[in-house]
Amino acid sequence: MEQLYETYAQTVFKYLFSITQDADLAEELTQETFYQAMKTIHQFRGECKMSVWLCQIAKRAWYRELNKSKKTPSLSMETLETSLRAERSLEADVLHTEDKLALFRLLHQLDEKTREVMYLRLSGELSFAEIGDIVGQSETWARVTFYRGKQKMTKGRSEWNEN
Repeated sequence: MEQLYETYAQTVFKYLFSITQDADLAEELTQETFYQAMKTIHQFRGECKMSVWLCQIAKRAWYRELNKSKKTPSLSMETLETSLRAERSLEADVLHTEDKLALFRLLHQLDEKTREVMYLRLSGELSFAEIGDIVGQSETWARVTFYRGKQKMTKGRSEWNEN
């Protein structure tokens, strides 16, 4: 069991951290995962990779934690604040260091849906829920599209500055 822990603990922790966004909780759930695995190792049939089996146990441990604490899966306030600061930083950087013409050139290079989300977020200052509602998609879709658009714009800006 010790070798199993040494081999897969990092993988399980990373998986749990990605869904909890809380290192302490992910560590606690990692310990719970291996405890449960030790109790049920005789049920492992080898039909999937050991890491997949452990992550399934980890997911169930996360769901039990949610039910126990009556939480819903969501980002922590710290993660949201960090994300908003990063957005504002990019927005401020783009709006203040580049002229509007360059900004519109970067926006124009994006696909139509991404460009629309970027316009609504940057100029309309709408929430992701409002953007999702406007374009007929989910809030999560709007967040992901905006994030990917920021990445493309940041990459485009650095390429623009190199030329």
